[in-house]
Amino acid sequence: MPKRIFRYGKDKLSLGDVLGLSDGSIQGLLEADVIDKIDRCAELVQDIAQQDAAVYGINTGFGPLCTVKVTPQETHQLQVNLLMSHAVGVGLPIDPKLVKYMMILKVHNLSMGYSGIRLETLSRMLWHIEQDVMPVVPSQGSVGASGDLAPLSHLFLPLIGMGEVLVDGKAIPSSGFLEQYDLKPLSLGAKEGLALINGTQFIAAHGIDICHRLGRLIDHADLIGAMMVEGLSGSIRPFDKRLHELRPYAGTIKSAANVYHLIEGSPILDSHKDCDRVQDPYSLRCLPQVHGAARNALNHLIQLLDIEMNAVTDNPVVFSKDLVISGGNFHGQPLAMAIDYVCLAASEISNISDRRIYLSLEGKAPGVPKLLVSDTGINSGFMILQYTTAALASENKGQCFPSSADSIPTSLGQEDHVSMGSIGGRKALRVIENTEKVLAIELICATQALDFHLPLRSSKRISKVHDRVRTEIPFVEYDTVFYPYIQSAIQLISSGELLEISGLKEDVI
Repeated sequence: MPKRIFRYGKDKLSLGDVLGLSDGSIQGLLEADVIDKIDRCAELVQDIAQQDAAVYGINTGFGPLCTVKVTPQETHQLQVNLLMSHAVGVGLPIDPKLVKYMMILKVHNLSMGYSGIRLETLSRMLWHIEQDVMPVVPSQGSVGASGDLAPLSHLFLPLIGMGEVLVDGKAIPSSGFLEQYDLKPLSLGAKEGLALINGTQFIAAHGIDICHRLGRLIDHADLIGAMMVEGLSGSIRPFDKRLHELRPYAGTIKSAANVYHLIEGSPILDSHKDCDRVQDPYSLRCLPQVHGAARNALNHLIQLLDIEMNAVTDNPVVFSKDLVISGGNFHGQPLAMAIDYVCLAASEISNISDRRIYLSLEGKAPGVPKLLVSDTGINSGFMILQYTTAALASENKGQCFPSSADSIPTSLGQEDHVSMGSIGGRKALRVIENTEKVLAIELICATQALDFHLPLRSSKRISKVHDRVRTEIPFVEYDTVFYPYIQSAIQLISSGELLEISGLKEDVI
C-alpha cells in the first residue's frame, strides 16, 4: 500500500502528520511550485546581500551587532560562525524523536519561501529525516526567544560537518558520518544560518510530545478512574450526560461520557444502587470536572500548535526585495504560556489519582478491606504504594510554577524579554512521566479492589481490562515486592493496549 504524501510548504501540517512523517508512515516531499518559491526567495536574499542598504541578518551582524555591516565576501563565514557560536547547549541530549520533530517542523517552516533558504540545504535536511540520522541536541540552553537558538544550532551543525549525530544509537562526529555516506559539508549562503536557528521548533516539538502523551494519559485516567468508581461501589449518576449538558465544557462532557460508558451495566454498581450512601467523595464524583479541565487545557495547546506548526517563525521575513521585515515571530510566548497551563493540568491528574488511591485504602467501601488486603495483622498491604504516589504528586506540584512567568534579559539587552518556553516544555514532560507512574499505581489498586467483589464481575469493558491486568499482575494476599508490578502497570499504560481493550479511542490527534 503506497504511503500517504505530505507536501512540505503547501499542505497544512497536523500533529498526526508530524508523528507519521517521523515514523515513516507518511512520505514528505517538495513539489515543483514550492521549489520555485524557495528558489525565488533564495535569489532575493542573495541580491539583498549585495546591496548597500543594511538589512538585518542578511548583510548585518546579529542581535546587538545588528548595525554592523557585513561584506558579501564575509557572508559564508558569518553563517558558519553563527552556528558555531550559538551551539552552547548543555545537559543530557533530548529524545531523538523530539529531534526528528524539530527537523520536520523546520523543513515545513522554511519551505514556505519566506526565509531565503536554498533547496540544497532543505534537501540535506530531508535526507536526515528519511535516513533517520538525527543530530545530538542538548536539552538545556534555550530561553525561548530569538528562537530556540542553542538547540537549533546543535540541530544544524552536522550540515556544515560539525557536531554529532546518532547512528545506531551511538553519537559519532558529523565529519565521520559525512564520509560514511559520501556527503560533503554544505557551504551556507546569505541568511541561511540565521534562518536555521531562528524559530520555535524546540518548544513546538516538546508541545507535540506533550499533546500526544497527555491526551493518551487523560484517557487512561478516565479508564482507571472508572475502575476505581466500580471498585469502591461509587455512583454512576455524576457521569450522566444530562448533568454535564447544563455546564457544557467539552472536556468535562468527554470524560463523563467515557466513564459512564465504561461502567454502564456494572453488576457491582447495580448491587449497591439502593444503598444509603448519599454521595461520593470529590475524587470520584468530580472526576469529569477535574479530568475535563485537563482536557480543556490540552485542547487549547493543540489549537495553538495547529497555528505554530504552520507558521513562519523566522526573522527577518523576506516578502520581496523591497520588503524584509525584522519582527518577533520567533518569540515563544504563545506556546510557553499554554505549556505551563498544560503542566498544571497534568499535575492535577496525578493529584486526584493519588486521592482515589488513598480512598481505596481506607476500608470504608463495601466489601473492600483496609489497605486492600484481608489480613493486615502482619501485612502492610498496599499502604506504601500511596507513599510513592504522594511523593510523585508532591514533586509535580513543585514543577507547576510557570516558566513563562520568568524572563532574564539576554543579548546585551537587545533581547530583553524571553519566554522560557523551552524550560516549560521539558518540565511538562517530566510531570507527565510522573503522572503516568501515579496512574499505574492506581491501576494496581483499582484492580485489587474489584477482586473483592467476586463473584460479582465488573462491566463488560472493565472486565476485559481487569483480566488483561491480571495476566501481568496477580491478586495480592500478603506483603510482596511491588516494584516489578508497578513497572508492568507503567508498561501497560504506555503501550496504549488498555485503551484499545476498553474501547476508548484516542482522538487528540
